[in-house]
Amino acid sequence: MAENTQIQLVTFQLGEEIYGVDIMDVKEIVKVTKVRPIPNAPYYVEGIFNLRREIIPVINLHKRFQIQKLEQTEEENEFEGGFIILNIDNNKVGIIIDKIARVVTINTEDIKDPPQMISGIGTEYITGVVRQDSKYLIMLDIRRIFSAKEMQKIIATDVVASE
Repeated sequence: MAENTQIQLVTFQLGEEIYGVDIMDVKEIVKVTKVRPIPNAPYYVEGIFNLRREIIPVINLHKRFQIQKLEQTEEENEFEGGFIILNIDNNKVGIIIDKIARVVTINTEDIKDPPQMISGIGTEYITGVVRQDSKYLIMLDIRRIFSAKEMQKIIATDVVASE
């Protein structure tokens, strides 16, 4: 009999969907800050920003996967977006989010294989889905979202911009 293991995910909203990334890959969450655009960067790189003297490239997953941005209503006083700073193979990258959700603990036995296509994100970027209430939590594989070649380009963009 398989041992029931659990994982913790930092969850966030992009458009209408809730996504989660392994808490061990998240360095921190920061509120919206000024991003400096970079000429000739890949279309989904929003720019860079300075986080305590560290230059962080910012990725726009809305552009990367053609996801509609979430419309904010005036009465929503929650955290209204910002960046999740991910640590991908010792490279820090910020991804823009519409709304931070919470940290959740998931039983690995509840994780299902993803359907073929979810809101523009192909299954190759998804490790699984978990049903929560009436919605699905989509678990992203942050190491697959950017190929090694793309990560080199993003990091190179970051280095050039900080010189």
